[in-house]
Amino acid sequence: MSISQLAREVKESPTLRLNEEAARLRDKGEPVIHLGSGEPKSKVPLDAILACSAKLKTADIRYTPTEGIPALTKAIIKYTEEAYGKAVAPENVCAHAGAKQAVYNILMTILNPQDEVIIPAPYWVSYPEIIKMLYGVPVVVQPEDGRFQPRAQDIKEVVGSYTKAIILNSPNNPSGEVYTAEFIQEMVEFCEQKQIYLIMDDIYQKLIFDGRRPVSCYDYVKDDSDNSRLIVLNGVSKMYAMTGFRIGWSIANTKVTKTLINVAAQNTSCPSVVLQAAATGALEGIQTGVESLRLTLENNRNVMMKELGAFTGVRCVNPGGTFYCLPDFRAYSKNSIELCRFLLEKALVVTVPGVEFGMEGHLRLSYCGTIKEITEGIRRIKWALDPESPNEIYIGDRKMRRDWK
Repeated sequence: MSISQLAREVKESPTLRLNEEAARLRDKGEPVIHLGSGEPKSKVPLDAILACSAKLKTADIRYTPTEGIPALTKAIIKYTEEAYGKAVAPENVCAHAGAKQAVYNILMTILNPQDEVIIPAPYWVSYPEIIKMLYGVPVVVQPEDGRFQPRAQDIKEVVGSYTKAIILNSPNNPSGEVYTAEFIQEMVEFCEQKQIYLIMDDIYQKLIFDGRRPVSCYDYVKDDSDNSRLIVLNGVSKMYAMTGFRIGWSIANTKVTKTLINVAAQNTSCPSVVLQAAATGALEGIQTGVESLRLTLENNRNVMMKELGAFTGVRCVNPGGTFYCLPDFRAYSKNSIELCRFLLEKALVVTVPGVEFGMEGHLRLSYCGTIKEITEGIRRIKWALDPESPNEIYIGDRKMRRDWK
C-alpha cells in the first residue's frame, strides 16, 4: 500500500496516544493517575447545554454559513470587545471546528511552500506538524538557561526573507508561562514593521493566576487598518471546559478572513450547528463558571508546585496560567519519551514527554484533575525515581517495591 511521504512524516499526537494507553489500562482495572490530561474536570456551562438542547429540539439541524451562524458571530464580536477592547466587524470573524482547525485554516491561507513560521519553544505540539503539512518550514527558537519567557531579540535574529509568520501562545501550553506585556508589544510592533503575520493563540486567555490580567495584543497595534497582519485565535474548549464541542474562532483582516472561509468551505464546510449553538450559549450566558474554574486551577497549581518543590533534583518554573507545568527531570533522565514509558509502566502515572514540545528532558504535567490525583501522582513519580524515597508504596491495593536502580 502506498502512503504519501508527507503523511508518513506527520508525527502521531503524543497526548492522544497516551490518553488511549491510559484508557486501555483503566479498562483492565488498573489504578492509573492521568497527569497528562488537557481537559478541565468542571462541567460544561448550563447555558451551553440548554442552547444545544434547544437547537436539537427543533429537529432543524442543517448546514450553516462556513464562517458560523450569525448568533455565534455576534457573541464572538462581543467577547472580543470585552476581553480585548477591540471592535471588530462580522467580516473579520470566522468560526472553526476547534482552535486547532483555526490554526490549520489560517496557515493554509497565508503560507506558500517553503515559507517559514517562527515558533518559540516550548511550543504546542501541533504547530510544527501543521506547518510541515502545509509545506512550510517551522523555525524553532529555543529559550536560554531553561527560561520559558521568549526574548524578542532571539526571535528577531532568525527572521529572514522566507519568514511569513510568528506564532505566540500565551498563556503557554505546555509551560504555563504568561508572556510579558513588554514582549508582546515588541512583537506586535516588530511584525507590523516587517510586514510579518503575528498569530496570537489565546486559547488559555482567561486562565491566568496571581492577580494578573490578560494582555491584549490590540493595545499595541499602530496599523489599525484592514491591512493589519495581526491574527487572534480563541475558543470555548479551555475556559468553558468544552473540549468535546470543538468550536474555535479567528479574528483577522477581511482579505485573510474571506480567503480562509473559502479554505474552510472546501475541507469542513462548516462547524456543527448544534455545537455552534452551545458555544453561543456559553459566550452569552452566566460567566461565573470561568472564574470558578480559574480559581480551582490556581489552587491546584499551588498544590502541584508544593509537591514538586519537595522533589529532589526536579526544577520547575512556576506557571502563571493554563493547567500545565513543565518540570525539568534531566537529573533522572535526559530521554523524556523513555521516562514517560517508565513512569506509566512502574507507577501507572501518565505524563507527556517534553521533547514533543521542543524541551527534551522535561515532562508536561497537568493539574486540572483533583487534588488527590495531583498528590498521589507526584508521590508515585517520586517513589519511582528518587532513591531517597521509601522503597515500598501502595498503588491501589497492591504493595509495590522499587527493585530497580
